[in-house]
Amino acid sequence: MFSHVTVGTNDLDKAVTFYDAVLIPLGLCRRAVTPDGGPLAACWVTPNSPLPRFYVYCPYDLKEAVAGNGSMVAFAAPHSESVDAAYTAGLLAGGVDAGEPGPRLHYGHGYYGAYLRDPDGNKVHIVHRGDVHLPA
Repeated sequence: MFSHVTVGTNDLDKAVTFYDAVLIPLGLCRRAVTPDGGPLAACWVTPNSPLPRFYVYCPYDLKEAVAGNGSMVAFAAPHSESVDAAYTAGLLAGGVDAGEPGPRLHYGHGYYGAYLRDPDGNKVHIVHRGDVHLPA
């Protein structure tokens, strides 16, 4: 459905540290970003799959990156333990708690998630959906 999702950062090194900590336990890997004359960026993908991609960019207009009110990126986790691992790793890598891991049955049977803010304030959700089976 998506080609890519992008969030802004004011410190790419801090953002890379945070997103490596959160996304690697979920099975994503960082891929090289080919310089194209645009802003500095980092990118993560599912191994052996070119899309979708998740990017963190320094803003193209060179203004301060700000978090969007009501904006959030949610990442699928293969099981609840990986939600816990990604959440803990994200906190240790400079993230801020926005909702500790746990069941959220009001979202669906088997729904287990956690919320963080990245170092730039972007809201990140890590979720295992027991009601949806993802392809391996």
